[in-house]
Amino acid sequence: MKTLIIISTLFLSLTAFSQKDFYSKKGVAVEGYDVTEYFNGKAVEGNAAYQSDYQGVNFYFKNEANKTKFEKSPENFLPEYGGYCAYAIGKKGEKVKVNPETFSVENGKVYLFYNAWGMNTLDLWNKEGA
Repeated sequence: MKTLIIISTLFLSLTAFSQKDFYSKKGVAVEGYDVTEYFNGKAVEGNAAYQSDYQGVNFYFKNEANKTKFEKSPENFLPEYGGYCAYAIGKKGEKVKVNPETFSVENGKVYLFYNAWGMNTLDLWNKEGA
């Protein structure tokens, strides 16, 4: 099912989401979490002292090295679906906010998920993909 969701939303993600439509709070992507750290298996808060603007959205990083890594190839680190909940986009085509500590890295891509009020869409993503 997870493969079907990913495949069925590929077209949607390519046509519906530009980076200018990136989920952000007050112009800060991923609620200030360092997108490069997801590839180390960690959700790490960034620091405003190490920020980079990408297409009108600010990204925070934990250090200068991560900021530089991002700036060399930002497309390698951007969460899928504009940073909105991957499950909600795939299931209903709805843009839903995320909990930046709830994520999955699959095939070199970061997927973020809603996780609040007893609802963790990463669990649903994993359950339906099994």
